[in-house]
Amino acid sequence: MSQTASPSAGKPYGLARVCRVWGLPRSTVYWQRQQQKGPGCRRGPQGFYSDAVLAGEIKIERAFRPFPGEGYRKIWAGLRGKGIRTSPVRTLRLMRENNWLAPMRIGHPHGPKVHDGTIKTSRVDAMWGTDMTTTLTIKEGNAAIFFAIDHCSLEVVGIHAAKRGTRFEAWALIRQGVRHSFGAFGKDVAKGLSVRHDYGDPFIDDDF
Repeated sequence: MSQTASPSAGKPYGLARVCRVWGLPRSTVYWQRQQQKGPGCRRGPQGFYSDAVLAGEIKIERAFRPFPGEGYRKIWAGLRGKGIRTSPVRTLRLMRENNWLAPMRIGHPHGPKVHDGTIKTSRVDAMWGTDMTTTLTIKEGNAAIFFAIDHCSLEVVGIHAAKRGTRFEAWALIRQGVRHSFGAFGKDVAKGLSVRHDYGDPFIDDDF
């Protein structure tokens, strides 16, 4: 566009005028002109090794690795061990360009959720959500914390902490919540109540 001649003046518009009209810095145009064309080109200086030489060293390093399909970080560390200094980003780029990265497993697309994007109930004590987390205490070390939350009111209906996160502690959480919301714990006291969990070990046990 800058070399195009003006119909009225018969002279080229010039780069400065074109950049001023387009609102584009001239430094950006100069920088783009200096860049190599084509995919895979990187910014900045090339470095001590060219891409071709470094790709050859990566190929040799891959051939002598004890396990096939190792990631770019281990290859990069192996190159450093041989005195070949480069960046992890450049190693990743060259391995990607040469299809040397380990294949990634692509999961199956998920269908529509059963609850259609919401799990809030219309009344309290119809469904509780349970989960477990851990925390570190000063005197006793790690501790497991179980909690149950009502899906309608978002009230914490039960919280139970223990040294070990076993199925018995998960069951103690439900006993506590039933006593809190239904007044007692016994057969058919909380009939109709559903309990959700993330299929963690304490929650998939037969006792639970």
